[in-house]
Amino acid sequence: MKRIDLAWFFPIYVILLAGSFWTIAQPSLVLAQNADDEIPRGAALFDNWWAALSKQPPKGDMPLWSRQSTNTRSGPDTWRCVTCHGWDYQGKDGAYRAGSNYTGFPGIYQAGQSKKPEEIIRQLDGSRDPSHDFSPYLSKADLNALAKFITTGLIDDNKFIDLTTLKTLNGNSENGQKLYEEQCASCHGMDGAGLKFRFEGMDATLGTLANQDPWRFLHKSRFGTPGTEMVIGYNLGWTPQDGRDVLKYAQSLPASQKASPPAPVMPERPATSPQQPGGPATSFFTSLLTALSVMAAGLGFNILVAAALVGIILLLVWVIRSRK
Repeated sequence: MKRIDLAWFFPIYVILLAGSFWTIAQPSLVLAQNADDEIPRGAALFDNWWAALSKQPPKGDMPLWSRQSTNTRSGPDTWRCVTCHGWDYQGKDGAYRAGSNYTGFPGIYQAGQSKKPEEIIRQLDGSRDPSHDFSPYLSKADLNALAKFITTGLIDDNKFIDLTTLKTLNGNSENGQKLYEEQCASCHGMDGAGLKFRFEGMDATLGTLANQDPWRFLHKSRFGTPGTEMVIGYNLGWTPQDGRDVLKYAQSLPASQKASPPAPVMPERPATSPQQPGGPATSFFTSLLTALSVMAAGLGFNILVAAALVGIILLLVWVIRSRK
């Protein structure tokens, strides 16, 4: 019987072992890149914290609201961060510099660029101003996520939007169409009218939002709408440029309302909640699948370890025989 030459086995084994390790480790590497979920969580809290937390909004107006007299909104909207600081995060110096949304309150963009998270938290928990105390409603984890979003998740999109026409500057419509059709069209439709929501007090399409409030479009496409399971660009790995490309394409979609000067408003809520692939388990079935996937990953790792041990044993045998 011809003896197997183990000298050929070792390099082949190393190649197979490395390939197996890459196959098993690759999903973990991808997950590690998206492990920081504080930014989208903070963005959802900035948009509408009680919807993000499935809570009821506080009664009456936010205490700070009485310090302004130009914005006539009242009730729950006055408790939303975005009502004062704007979808472009610039407050009185940005898109909310005039019109019915003007409050005179500052933006958060500059603070996010210059302050540390702990300084932002002191502004959120009432340490700096008791009238700006959200600690009775937001947990420490919530405040941390909101501070993380403000200090690391803000983007100055005003550099890429024509403030007169509201059109996207330096956008790639072809790339935007590709991304839109891959991720957005299944819910919003190819024409952007598949999922209507409230905008300017009326049912509107995605084309309306993109043309009349591009900043809100960008925030929503990056971080979603609280209380829904919307697919978001942040989890998809979209770059800021990808988001602007999608905006540019969406601005070519039919609008259900005639374009008007920049006067973003707050209330909107999709009529239905599109399903987002992945994310936390929401039922026994999805929990079971998650558990099975974890078990499979663990089994794959055990097989890899066993294969490594067998390889080491065979290598030792080969070394011993080669010395004879």
